[in-house]
Amino acid sequence: MKILITGAAGFAGSSIAGFLLERRDGLEIAGIDNLARPGSEINRLRLQRLGVRFFHGDLRSASDFAALPAADWVIDAAANPSVLAGRRDGFGSRQLFENNLAALGNVLEYAKAHRAGLVLLSSSRVYSIPALASLPLKVRDDAYALDDAAPLPTGVSARGVAEEFSTSPPVSLYGSMKLASECVALEYGEAFDFPVWIDRCGVLAGAGQFGTAEQGIFSYWIHAHRQRRPLRYIGFEGLGQQVRDALHPHDLAALIDRQMQSSRKGGPRLFTMGGGPSNSMSLAALSGWCDRRFGGHKPNAGPSSRPYDVPWLIMDSGRAGGEFDWRPQVPLQAILEEIASHAERHPDWLERSGA
Repeated sequence: MKILITGAAGFAGSSIAGFLLERRDGLEIAGIDNLARPGSEINRLRLQRLGVRFFHGDLRSASDFAALPAADWVIDAAANPSVLAGRRDGFGSRQLFENNLAALGNVLEYAKAHRAGLVLLSSSRVYSIPALASLPLKVRDDAYALDDAAPLPTGVSARGVAEEFSTSPPVSLYGSMKLASECVALEYGEAFDFPVWIDRCGVLAGAGQFGTAEQGIFSYWIHAHRQRRPLRYIGFEGLGQQVRDALHPHDLAALIDRQMQSSRKGGPRLFTMGGGPSNSMSLAALSGWCDRRFGGHKPNAGPSSRPYDVPWLIMDSGRAGGEFDWRPQVPLQAILEEIASHAERHPDWLERSGA
């Protein structure tokens, strides 16, 4: 099997490539990345040592696709992954549109030309921010939790947020680009008869992630805590009770591997992916874990919320489990310890990754 990974030098793309090459014989993987992210050169060298044929290119440029070899599958892991993209200095709304939506047209035309299947990595942030913000919550053990005594909207349960949950705007500029990408990808697959799988990923976390405060929060928090950088609980009374779940990229890669081997036609093509309730943690609990691991370092309180912040977001991966007999295998404690060990081996990681 021949695979093309876009965004190959990013955390998700490089981790997926490494996982697949270690576990399957006969794979040929090519990767393309613009190397714009600080630290991505580290992953490029690692990929080349693994035997990945690497191409430096810009997905927005159709001519950069001309040099790429044919593939049986494309794994599209290329995007700016920050929910604040488009509303901050250094990455404006036009850049967000061009990188996270317009560039997908070239990826889809490549898949069409080579009759390649597509796995599109989407995001949990396609879900409606007002709907998420209005979920009935209570505080338990210094963390927000669903109030199971209150009625819940369609698509959410104690297992987390599922595919049927509302995607009504606003979902953030970033989320809207991902939601539009899903629709366009499915239409291309239907019109030109190639398989498309869409995985709406929650928070990915693991060693080597280029963490920043608004995307790789588990990685960023652990690295920053160890370096005694200033940390701040933003919004929600500044108590750090907001909750996310963590998914190791190897668990995501295991699902993608099963999707690429599936010959099923019809049925659901879109899946919500995350570590689930057992892999979830509040920022306050994460700080406590870091205190025990590295010694005390107290975050400051910042009660004012940022745009697009939500208090609780855990992903329900039940559909993927039923379709592909898949479950996350890497527990949260192992993910945190993996990141902490990496932080000890690479004390300058945040500087190297531009955080």
